[in-house]
Amino acid sequence: MKNNILRNLLFILPLMLPVAVFWLFPFICSIYISFTDWDYISPAYHYVGFENYTAMIEDSEFINALKNTLFFALGTVLPTTLLGLLLALLLQKKFAGGQFYRAVIFSPWITPTVAVSIVWAWVFQSKNGLANSLLMAIGVEPVAWLEQGNSAMFVVIVVTVWQSVGWTMLFYISALGKIPESLYEASMIDGCSKMTRLLRITLPLVSPTTFFLLIINMINSLAAFDQFQILTQGGPSGKTRTLFYLYFQQAFDRYDMGPAAATSLVIVVITAILVSINIYMGKRWVYY
Repeated sequence: MKNNILRNLLFILPLMLPVAVFWLFPFICSIYISFTDWDYISPAYHYVGFENYTAMIEDSEFINALKNTLFFALGTVLPTTLLGLLLALLLQKKFAGGQFYRAVIFSPWITPTVAVSIVWAWVFQSKNGLANSLLMAIGVEPVAWLEQGNSAMFVVIVVTVWQSVGWTMLFYISALGKIPESLYEASMIDGCSKMTRLLRITLPLVSPTTFFLLIINMINSLAAFDQFQILTQGGPSGKTRTLFYLYFQQAFDRYDMGPAAATSLVIVVITAILVSINIYMGKRWVYY
């Protein structure tokens, strides 16, 4: 028995070594740094205990970043999931050109976010952007999309949803393909309408996929960075500054590594909670 355990550990060791070196050790260092006032440059620093964490509670910048993160997550996750389901319902059947439409809708997901954001930055440019050109063509005043807080966050949400919806659609297409056709045939014999079949058969049977996509898209929203960096840089006046972007600014703009490490650990804790919920609910769906 002991020999088998030792043999298994030897097989796992080559895989675990990079994890320990490039993830576990830096993570432990990050935890330690969060209890210091290190400025990222000087070799000298002081241990400040929980000061960086207690300061968060009173820091309006952190509170606003947390609110912006929640708003951005809800603004992207719900539309992405709903649009992904609608597109999957439209494209799940085989028809001429169906694979082409799937590929086109999915293509933004495999396109680098930086490239996508640059194109959308031109679309929402205040003076010569495509969006304002279309508005002026129908007699509507142009909008300073990226210079106003509410509209700037709206632009980032639109870009994120547009890029993510194709990936969500493919998951739903896979889930819809696993629903037995016999259930739909039986419901048609019973005289059920299309809406009834959608509400009583389709949605309940794809609910595990829906929950998974809600959690994963929310985690992706927490880690969103490229679109904010290209489109808004957290502005105007911090209206689009999320927790992840706040961490970036604290660490690499202000060189406040202690508060930055504390902010990063908050993000890790939120992500870990979401992952734990996903694992727990996944087990319930599997066994029950």
